Amino acid sequence: MHMLFRTLLHVLFLSRRKPDLGHWDVARTRFITLPTDLDINRHMNNGVYFSIMDVARFDMLVRNGVWRTMRERDWYPVVASETITFRKSLQLWDRFTIESRLVGHDDKAVYMEQRFVRPSKDGGEPEIYAKGFIRARFLKRAGGTVPMAEIVEALGVPAGEDGEIPEWIERWGQDVALPATRAAAPSTWTSVE
Repeated sequence: MHMLFRTLLHVLFLSRRKPDLGHWDVARTRFITLPTDLDINRHMNNGVYFSIMDVARFDMLVRNGVWRTMRERDWYPVVASETITFRKSLQLWDRFTIESRLVGHDDKAVYMEQRFVRPSKDGGEPEIYAKGFIRARFLKRAGGTVPMAEIVEALGVPAGEDGEIPEWIERWGQDVALPATRAAAPSTWTSVE
């Protein structure tokens, strides 16, 4: 529930006061590690990273105009796949920034990279603490998936501009995909009992 308040704070107040972004710009969203973010090891819980990434993506969507277009067309985004790699832990009251950027898209999904960064202790470049990738789709409230061609047209994003995704990300998206919602997806395990 505490993410709802963070989301409302960013989407309703903070994001609207920041400069607009282009589709290929990096969005920087600032946060602080709160007591409700911690686990029993007294650092940010791994699941909280994904939740805060959601808030940062909403900040980006508001600032690059995608949120307005989605609301006008009655679309909404959903995460189809996500992965994260951790390097260092975020501790209580640590201030950090999430850098979000669009990587590109294939014929079914949009791919984004998000980095958790903190200032380096020696005053150099910001240091990456964790990095995640998401694969997202847009759905229609009336039902069904929004075709990528319709998204590209509605948002005015040139198909070739910076939109070529690295081969490993495309392969990852295919490798972790589950069957379509209308297809069978039985839960069977191969194990020795």
